[in-house]
Amino acid sequence: MSMQTTDPIADMLTRIRNAIAVGKNEVRVPASKSKLVVAEQLKKAGYLASVKTEKSEPRDEIIITIADEGKNPVITEIARVSKPGRRVYAKVDAIPKVKSGRGVMLVSTSRGVMTGAEAIKNRLGGELICKVY
Repeated sequence: MSMQTTDPIADMLTRIRNAIAVGKNEVRVPASKSKLVVAEQLKKAGYLASVKTEKSEPRDEIIITIADEGKNPVITEIARVSKPGRRVYAKVDAIPKVKSGRGVMLVSTSRGVMTGAEAIKNRLGGELICKVY
């Protein structure tokens, strides 16, 4: 039996948040291109230790390592901004800073998913996906 969620990115972020809360360092989520891109951006920003895909039945899985063994997770707070019921878009001048620039806002632009700083540098606005601190 397959579980279908209305917001798969929010489901992935919740699984990461719950794993951090109980002290686990690895999370497995059903694979999709959008989740893989978001996870890769979080890894690139330094919030995740590693992201890899694994073939399995009935569906591939993304294995997210939050922190290496024996280390504390870098993520303190992770939250979805734009939701299926209420999409949140921002022009380049209105992309918010997270915790005075210490956090990261992921933005889905016309050139793909990137951090808020990259979007501002490239002069692109878009949908605000999530904020991480």
